[in-house]
Amino acid sequence: MTDMTENRGGETETSAARRSPLAKRGGGDPGSRGRTTIADGVVEKIAGLAARDVDGVHAMGSGLSRTFGAVRDRVPGGAKSVSRGVKVEVGEVQAALDLEIVVEYGVSIADVARDVRENVITAVERMTGLEVVEVNIAVSDVKLPDEEEEEPERRIQ
Repeated sequence: MTDMTENRGGETETSAARRSPLAKRGGGDPGSRGRTTIADGVVEKIAGLAARDVDGVHAMGSGLSRTFGAVRDRVPGGAKSVSRGVKVEVGEVQAALDLEIVVEYGVSIADVARDVRENVITAVERMTGLEVVEVNIAVSDVKLPDEEEEEPERRIQ
């Protein structure tokens, strides 16, 4: 049985409602209390992975950054940089991204850029809740079929 009380206006309320923590404490929905911040590096990783998933993208970053990355990848304990070729600016509710890509020879650069832009926007907005206001894409190179992968010379043979 519920304990009923009458307030000054003649209305009744249950003792359970009087004791409810959400009824007494303010703020509404618990999910909206507090702030969530997302680091630039998080958005860079999401965008880098999303861009690499697009057919026609051979690599990310300029030739120099790929060369340094190849050296770093060979160092024991060194991790592959998924954010290579990605720069972001993250605000409280929006993000802007700059990507540098290398495309495969023979693909439509305009189509690859469009697909990269769509994939990156979808992934970043879905995972972070940020509004992506722009994705600028710079195509820095074309991977020719007969080109070998750029690898630094080995010092130890």
